[in-house]
Amino acid sequence: MATKKHTTIIDTTADKALGLVTKANELALNTTEKVAMKTISLSEKGLGLSAKVLKKGIKASAKNQELVFDTLNTVKGKAAKFIPKFK
Repeated sequence: MATKKHTTIIDTTADKALGLVTKANELALNTTEKVAMKTISLSEKGLGLSAKVLKKGIKASAKNQELVFDTLNTVKGKAAKFIPKFK
């Protein structure tokens, strides 16, 4: 009878331990899934913001280049008028 009682206590303890480990595993999996989904969501938002910033930067760069070339053309035109006077 002593053996049967010990086996029952061991089985009961093992079952409780298994239940606790299973709950801990489920909690870890659920937490990992939430973290992964939040990370993906934030990454998508970050990529969208980066794309907007990049587009605005390219537009600003294009405007600056146009301004530089317009200025150079103006200077070239004025230089072309004054250079013959210096010869």
